[in-house]
Amino acid sequence: MATIQHTVARVNTWGDDTHIVTWAALTSADAVGSSVEMPGSSDRSVQITGTFDSATVVLQGSNDGTNWVTLTDPQGNAISKTAAALEMVQELTRYIRPSTSGGGASQNVNVIMLLKKVR
Repeated sequence: MATIQHTVARVNTWGDDTHIVTWAALTSADAVGSSVEMPGSSDRSVQITGTFDSATVVLQGSNDGTNWVTLTDPQGNAISKTAAALEMVQELTRYIRPSTSGGGASQNVNVIMLLKKVR
């Protein structure tokens, strides 16, 4: 199983320090995204789209890069999705990554995060 590498693009609108992080094509064979480290960006949202084919997608966080936990939305619900969704991320962790499980052969999920540094 390969780790899906993320891409980072800076969003330059009105001088904001904002980035888009994308993990494209998480499949049942390549089910985990590489971790991104942007702890200075405390405002975070995640959008999950694509073909799930029974997959569950979770957004995970870690402060040591080894031990991962499922992150939550502001209401305390786990960010664990079986269909397209858009959620705010409650916790501020050093590392973030998506992970999938249970998907079939046609799974092809994209995870896109918006991260903004608050000044």
